Amino acid sequence: MDKNTIIGFTLLFILLITWQQLLKPSQAQIEEMKRVEDSIKKAQQVVDVAEKTIDVTAITPDSLSGLDSLQKNQLTSKFGAFYNAAVGKEEEFILENDVLKVTFSNKGGRIKSVLLKEYFKLGPLKSKDEKLPLYLMEDEKDVFNYTLPLATNSEIATKNLFFEANQEGKTITFRAKATDNQFFEQKYSLKDGSYAIDYAVQLVGLGNLLKDNTNTIDLTWVQHLDKFERNASYERTQMSTTYFKAVDEQTSYCKLAKSNVQDMSNKQIEWMAHSSQFFNSALLTKNQPFAGGIFETIMLDENNEDLKKLHSQIKIPYSSDAKPFEMELFVGPKEYKTLAAYNNEFQYTVPYGWSIIGTVNRYIIRPIFGFLGRFIGNQGIIILVLTLIVKLLLYPLTYRMLYSQSKMSALKPQIEKIKEKFKDEPQQQQMETMKMYREFGVNPLGGCFPMLLQMPIWFALYRFFPAAIEFRQASFLWASDLSSYDVFARLPFEIPFYGAHISMFTILWAASTIVYTVYNTRSMDMSAMGGNGQMMLYMQYFMPIMFLFFFNNFASGLTVYLLFSSLLNIAQTVLTKNVVINQDKIKAKLEEKRKQPKKKGGFQQRLEEAMKQQQKVQQQRVAQKQNKPTNVEKKNRGK
Repeated sequence: MDKNTIIGFTLLFILLITWQQLLKPSQAQIEEMKRVEDSIKKAQQVVDVAEKTIDVTAITPDSLSGLDSLQKNQLTSKFGAFYNAAVGKEEEFILENDVLKVTFSNKGGRIKSVLLKEYFKLGPLKSKDEKLPLYLMEDEKDVFNYTLPLATNSEIATKNLFFEANQEGKTITFRAKATDNQFFEQKYSLKDGSYAIDYAVQLVGLGNLLKDNTNTIDLTWVQHLDKFERNASYERTQMSTTYFKAVDEQTSYCKLAKSNVQDMSNKQIEWMAHSSQFFNSALLTKNQPFAGGIFETIMLDENNEDLKKLHSQIKIPYSSDAKPFEMELFVGPKEYKTLAAYNNEFQYTVPYGWSIIGTVNRYIIRPIFGFLGRFIGNQGIIILVLTLIVKLLLYPLTYRMLYSQSKMSALKPQIEKIKEKFKDEPQQQQMETMKMYREFGVNPLGGCFPMLLQMPIWFALYRFFPAAIEFRQASFLWASDLSSYDVFARLPFEIPFYGAHISMFTILWAASTIVYTVYNTRSMDMSAMGGNGQMMLYMQYFMPIMFLFFFNNFASGLTVYLLFSSLLNIAQTVLTKNVVINQDKIKAKLEEKRKQPKKKGGFQQRLEEAMKQQQKVQQQRVAQKQNKPTNVEKKNRGK
């Protein structure tokens, strides 16, 4: 290394040292930098604490004074003026009467569970039914929460607040306080012998704490329905939903078999109900309707422990005058008379059906059952008596049907002759048969119309038995619950579309129906209706077998009715045809009718003309296929 290089490195080193000394901060600058660094660390600590959720449950009123300023600031930031109500210990309180036991929690000031003393749910399907206590609104996942919009653009959920409780007799009042003169209050009162709980909410002195122009408070009610009934699948897809009634509108509901949302946020609501097959958890307004609501049902998997999830968002009217908003919380069975006493269509939560089906159930079948229940203690016997009443009322129609069948039976020899004469010409055979019916004044469909008139009653009963709580867990013979399927025997395996049990009432009904069909159709000429007649005959045999699968899992009250009805049909048919109806007189009247001049028109003639047209069209089609002239064309050529 030469001399010049050494001098150059030395000067460069001196320059770097000098530059460092010139840029070195003063003592004042060092102190300022340390102060800024400390501030950054403190700010980061605030962020770190803020990002962590303070464990409010670990704080007691006694330890509240020991919180550091940061924790107090966090509580104030989260709960605002309700800072003190955010800390507490959960306690339970009980209101009780002869039918309800209601357990409350001071956290949220809400109902924690409701025990229905006179009702039970069945345990798992075993060799013997086990009755378990029946609770409503008891699921830990349930939510009953008011959201208070604060002027600070934050919100307070009342489910996180601890309310002060004051219980006097069958009334309990919960207050979440901001100050002594500023509080949110919930008041519950229970009456003897009633499933209704008087319920009122009141916001006192909170006007300056709430956001400007606040006129509603949102109530979120989420309920997970329990599986109360034996046929949980039917209960879930056909009977459980949210009902609601808008002012000046008819009762409506969310769809049953799939998840559904009904947005009624712009309509005033009189009442809403979370409804299972036989029980309601409902809020009904008194002096002023709800300002709106959004109602949602959420379907759950069949294997889920819960039946269905119901979610309702209700707008509670609010005004600064601090008047309580009064409601009634109904938690109990769907007894039609009890619900109808509200005079606001609340009874429509009993799923009797709509239109003519619901009308027949509400105003005919239900009153008959109610009347019979005053004198008969067993619901199965009541079903038998009802079946007798229905059969007596419909006997004039049954008589007409059987009389028409007897006339056709009297003409059976003539019908056989026509069949033999035109055995190779089915169209002509039908036409000649219809001519004979017209000649003797017989309507081949006369036995069908009376049966059609009974259909509304059958459909009504189909809806009635699974909906009427009077049949819930009512026993008859081997059936322990007439509102659900009867279990005569249990199978060690499950048959698809059938189940893992045998419903004996269903089997007996199917067998008796087949016996009735065999006896009733042996003297009938089904060929009078052409190919459709044979199809109808086959359907009469096939339907009972097909319904074995359907009715095996349906309400045994209906299959008991159908069995009684089928047995009475057999008895009525045998007695009427062999005792009431005189076959010799029928033959004499037919001969007399044959000799009378025939009027043009009438059902038989119209049917005959229709068959002629059908025969003509059929001949034309056959002729076109074979490229041959029809009978009509041959006659025209002869002319």
